[in-house]
Amino acid sequence: MSADDLIGQLLDPDSFVSWDRPPIEPVVSARYRQELLAAADRSGADESVLTGEGLLRGRRVAVIACEFAFLAGSIGVAAAERIVRAVERATERGLPLIASPTSGGTRMQEGTVAFVQMVKIAGAVAVHKSAGYPYLVYLRDPTMGGVFASWGSLGHITFAEPGAMIGFLGPRVYEALYDKPFPPGVQTAENLYRNGVIDGVVTVKVFRRIAHRAMSVASGVVVPVKTKPGWAAPVLNPATVANPTASAWDSVLSSRRPGRPGIRDLLRHVTQRVPLSGTGRGDADRTVLLALARFARQPCVVFGHDRSGQDGEHTMGPAALREARRAMVLAKELRLPLVLVIDTVGAALSKEAEERGLAPEIARCLADLVTLDTPTVSVLLGQGTGGGALALLPADRVLAARNGWLAPLPPEGASAIVFRDTEHAPEMAAAQGIRATDLLEDGVVDRIVEEYPDAADEPVAFARRTVLAIAAELAALHARDPADLRITRQARYRRIGLPGAVF
Repeated sequence: MSADDLIGQLLDPDSFVSWDRPPIEPVVSARYRQELLAAADRSGADESVLTGEGLLRGRRVAVIACEFAFLAGSIGVAAAERIVRAVERATERGLPLIASPTSGGTRMQEGTVAFVQMVKIAGAVAVHKSAGYPYLVYLRDPTMGGVFASWGSLGHITFAEPGAMIGFLGPRVYEALYDKPFPPGVQTAENLYRNGVIDGVVTVKVFRRIAHRAMSVASGVVVPVKTKPGWAAPVLNPATVANPTASAWDSVLSSRRPGRPGIRDLLRHVTQRVPLSGTGRGDADRTVLLALARFARQPCVVFGHDRSGQDGEHTMGPAALREARRAMVLAKELRLPLVLVIDTVGAALSKEAEERGLAPEIARCLADLVTLDTPTVSVLLGQGTGGGALALLPADRVLAARNGWLAPLPPEGASAIVFRDTEHAPEMAAAQGIRATDLLEDGVVDRIVEEYPDAADEPVAFARRTVLAIAAELAALHARDPADLRITRQARYRRIGLPGAVF
């Protein structure tokens, strides 16, 4: 796919305006100059990248696209300078930036100086992202070497062309160096998606829709939410509770019902959803979900436990927590609120989880979330077991489903520690104060979302009610200064558990 083909499929018809000037002319050998002239004649391009701006469904965007027909899309000094100027111009104009590499990597004819150009490209992209502007990447076939290892891997979201060859070290180089072929099937878009390196594998036309949704969320436009008075008032009067006699153990049993709605059910009732996948660093955990979305038109990054992905001993591991930290970074860089959904039977208990740093990842999540400079909302949707649940808790506002609960261990585990059996689980659940109403009184939870009488009996209505509750909290937090929110958040968790603390 040529750069012109990509731009034609990605942007609105006849909307592209080139930013390119004649490329700079570094000192080159006569032989290399002939290669450049031949490449220009063959490709119809004056360098290996095209830059400019256009409209994507009416929205102004900046675009950088590699032209593989020009010396295999390789990046030398002139191409790097063109890329950096385009990134800087996009930042100055406040434009979202879409980059689409297809390249063999660094231009060997220009040696180490060309190799070092990747540093300034990565630096320019970092400045663009730190200014709060989206950086979206679409990898084409092939994308290799230093290009993949720099600006090809820095996207807020990263998708790839089906069947694209993507990797760091080229198979031909590998075979020359090690005298054996590179293992097949590794450097493919599909394999990288399965392993959490990229977010998905789609055609350009599908990516156009994804980019539109992502930019719509990242625009951060907040729409006032109209709700009925008292939709999320603290429920302390037993007469107003759907099931005022429900025990803590009743909540535990309700949270475990097979038909209980989870994060996927919430996402069915949001707008402009963009599912993402993995950490972008080679980790993926199918027990969690990450997406950009709007809750009743309120933009946010959403991350949470997926109850449908948890089965038996297959529970969240270190990769899930690293993905949670990716969600925090996305929220910070895109200046979006973060919504966290807690619904887990607990973190993995396994040799692999211990060796890959489960406990340190929980600690890092807690530290990052408490100090995050963006509005945060946590939702205790169902089971909240152990450190894997706690890692997503410390937010500016915490909602809980009526039958949601939070505990250091499942009640059966607490019973095993205290009584050496599991028969006392109901007693331990009551004694530990794990119910939503207990958490409300203790200042851990701010609002309760009702169930009538159980979310499993009204999954659609409950999901819609929860989405509306989240949206209202996001709208209320929008006007607050992020630094003030962080200070208030830290003070709140400093007071929890102290005698006489008021929340």
